[in-house]
Amino acid sequence: MPPLTPTQPTELELRILKVLWCDSPKTAREIREALAAHCRHLAHTSVITTLQKMVAKSQLTQLDPVEGKAFRFEPLVSEASVSKKMLGDLVDRVFDGSAEAVLLNLFDVSELDPESLKRLRRAFNQKMREKQQ
Repeated sequence: MPPLTPTQPTELELRILKVLWCDSPKTAREIREALAAHCRHLAHTSVITTLQKMVAKSQLTQLDPVEGKAFRFEPLVSEASVSKKMLGDLVDRVFDGSAEAVLLNLFDVSELDPESLKRLRRAFNQKMREKQQ
């Protein structure tokens, strides 16, 4: 299996991004506490190292400290762009580029309530109309 592209977040990087997408900017300590609240206990140095790597990968920006406090971090990448890239990679690598195979497998592994099915049907119908124009 090919390695992840340098701009694609690792599992820990994605968790950090999710914390920051909800509320940013945050300090390393605040990020570590948010991760711990979601059962991911890490050493402070591990969080700092990961944040530095994410800055180097242009996933985050490091903001200057305010009033002598710690550096704060905020995302440079949007949730939509990351999810689109990661999903595209999954479709290509696992399903050989077949969106149909993804959708068929999605129905096998996910419980969809009637309201979710209605939203999916509307999205599918909208895509069909767009293709016909």
